[in-house]
Amino acid sequence: MSEVRDRALDAFLTLVAERGFAGVSLHDVAQAAGLGLGELYRLFPDKVSLVAAFMARTDAQVLAGTPRERDPEETARDRLFDVMMRRYDALAPHRDALREIRHATTRDPLLALALGQSFRRAMAAMLEAAALPSEGLAGALRQNGLLAIHYAVSRVFDRDETNDLSKTMAALDHRLKTAERWAQLFESYRFSSRRRAPDTPAP
Repeated sequence: MSEVRDRALDAFLTLVAERGFAGVSLHDVAQAAGLGLGELYRLFPDKVSLVAAFMARTDAQVLAGTPRERDPEETARDRLFDVMMRRYDALAPHRDALREIRHATTRDPLLALALGQSFRRAMAAMLEAAALPSEGLAGALRQNGLLAIHYAVSRVFDRDETNDLSKTMAALDHRLKTAERWAQLFESYRFSSRRRAPDTPAP
């Protein structure tokens, strides 16, 4: 079953890269994968489920490369940088299809809404791989923040023709450093607010 799912996903990604997201039907995917339409439908009833399955497969690839033991010398930013670069490495063979999917979501708000849960789940997995909590209100804020970083870096990733994705690395490093500075300012403000006496006016 896993081999059939992978065959269907790979056929879908190849077709989307060639024709765009809107130009591909389930019938096209079934034909390209050598499957009956009913067989494909039992696995993936629509194109949203195909994208979600691809995201989940990528998540699994990234998580498989996560070290069992955490390096105490690494900062949270270091770990997140490593995790996200592993993700871009895993996505690189499918860059054209991803670009088409991203363009489709900008033109179709309902598609963007349908895929939103898969994207947030992917960001939660990346946070967990970096040993950062992804649950609760703080976790939701981290997910949304990382999703915003991923969206910005993806525009560089789309055009990065370097062998080692050095442009993507530079863009990711810059965004993570900026996010780290804002997080430190926020924590500093929270700490000073807790120490301030209740009857002391805020500056």
